Amino acid sequence: MATKTLAHGMGTYFKDCEHAESRWSKCPHLYKIRFRDAAGKQTVESGFATQNLAIERLTEIYNAKKAAPHTQQQSKAERVQKYGTMQFTRYTTEWKASQRDLAEASVRHLNSLLEHHLYPLLGSRRMATFDHKVVDGFIQTMERNGVGLATQSNAYDKLKAILLDAHRLGLYADNPLDGVKPPQYDPERSVIPSVAQLRTIRTAGDDTSGGRSASSARRTSGAEPARTPTARTPWAGATAPP
Repeated sequence: MATKTLAHGMGTYFKDCEHAESRWSKCPHLYKIRFRDAAGKQTVESGFATQNLAIERLTEIYNAKKAAPHTQQQSKAERVQKYGTMQFTRYTTEWKASQRDLAEASVRHLNSLLEHHLYPLLGSRRMATFDHKVVDGFIQTMERNGVGLATQSNAYDKLKAILLDAHRLGLYADNPLDGVKPPQYDPERSVIPSVAQLRTIRTAGDDTSGGRSASSARRTSGAEPARTPTARTPWAGATAPP
């Protein structure tokens, strides 16, 4: 099977038959083309009645691959122009609308963090101006304002999600979170007692309760142990004999 190669990167066309290339124009078999697609995978297409149709198809594919990087760059430039100049509050409003999996309680928590912590400090900032220094400055301001570590951590997590969304759109050449040390919130570990420990606690409680009840019952019924009267001497309260 002979093949005919065109310019570098364009691919080849051929006929999958026993005829020599010099006979292709006269044999009834259809032309096939072989090329690499945009992902670099080798692909074969068939069904071309003439050599010119096969070449036209290879040329079309080649031109489309050459134009793809320009198209991608143009799309990225348009996204940067649209979202890069957008204020944080507006961008976050669009981002929040896409968080369809949030429960009602989670939405209320998100709104509280935005209104009390993120918007006051970052609301008017343009999205394209975020970098690791801005994020670190946001954390330091919360620290100076005495914001609790749990709230700091939650606010940082929300800011992180928003900026990563913008990073995926191509707004930043580098991840604006790289090098940032997040708030170190380490909640105390809850200890759940074992079944054996629960039994011990219950038994101790029953014993203590039983002891108090018995003592109380004795006092109520007058069954307290009789006190032995103190013996009085014949001269008690009188002058002792000489």
